[in-house]
Amino acid sequence: MATERTFPDSFIDEDPQKALEALNEALQGDSDNAEWLCQRAYAHTILKNYSCAVDDAKKALQLQPSLPLAFMRTGIAEYHLNHYESAHAAFTQGHQLDVTDKSFEVWIKRCEEVMGEQREIGSSNRQTPAALPVKHDWYQTESQVIITVMAKNVPKDGVCVNFMEKEVSATIQLASGDNFNLHLHLLHPIIPQQSNFKILTTKVEFKMKKTDAIRWEKLEGEGQESNIKHFNPNQYPTSSHFSRKWDKMVVDLSEEEKNENLEGDAALNKLFQQIYCDGSDEVKRAMNKSFMESGGTVLSTNWKDVGKRKVEMSPPEDVEFKKF
Repeated sequence: MATERTFPDSFIDEDPQKALEALNEALQGDSDNAEWLCQRAYAHTILKNYSCAVDDAKKALQLQPSLPLAFMRTGIAEYHLNHYESAHAAFTQGHQLDVTDKSFEVWIKRCEEVMGEQREIGSSNRQTPAALPVKHDWYQTESQVIITVMAKNVPKDGVCVNFMEKEVSATIQLASGDNFNLHLHLLHPIIPQQSNFKILTTKVEFKMKKTDAIRWEKLEGEGQESNIKHFNPNQYPTSSHFSRKWDKMVVDLSEEEKNENLEGDAALNKLFQQIYCDGSDEVKRAMNKSFMESGGTVLSTNWKDVGKRKVEMSPPEDVEFKKF
């Protein structure tokens, strides 16, 4: 039985990455095992994934508030994150639960020494600007749901994420040193094994693979089967609140519209209509195919180019995407 498995410190010390994978697998079947969460926190600490270690240790405390080991794991991870006051509080609570464990006293002393040094140099008196709120948004393609977190200069190892069938949980280390936590209950299931994330200069992207090619009405909630809308090949994916059908545009395009002087978006739409109307069959096929496959982000008239490949989505860099 899965509950009989053990993950001693010696096993984790020998190969932390292998131990982490084994603990991930075990916790998939029993996510409320506080001892396993403590040991996964230990593996994360060895691998220097300190934010993830704190998350696991605190979840273990929620399950077993009187577990001294969970306070130890929390304190050590917080200490390595330079959160000395939080670490000191965790060690103190753990020591009250187990006065025989002298390692609590050692860690408490370390925290007090560091906090004393900080007070001496006046670091506690420095005025730090208020942190700006971290924004996140989402958009979707036929096969993926993409969440963007607008956080700049995130370290390469500053993201810890856990994809589950209908949940995503992530901790992002911000340039300020603070952590941004994201936990979402998704509207529809995803495929965790085919989901990933990417750290860019100005943001972090989480790409989640849909189990079905359906249009999500929203990102979170409980999906109703009767409300599911399948992608329509004649309705192109777009972040706009209305859809464009090129053939209808051709019918509606009159001689008066051709001669009308327009500006801004209206002029641009008229230009696209005119190109489609005057274009050859290959031009029309290229425009339809590129617009549909790219989710409305690419419009090409070159059938020789787009006809032999799938047109990938190419949203503008540093854009905050609006919901459908």
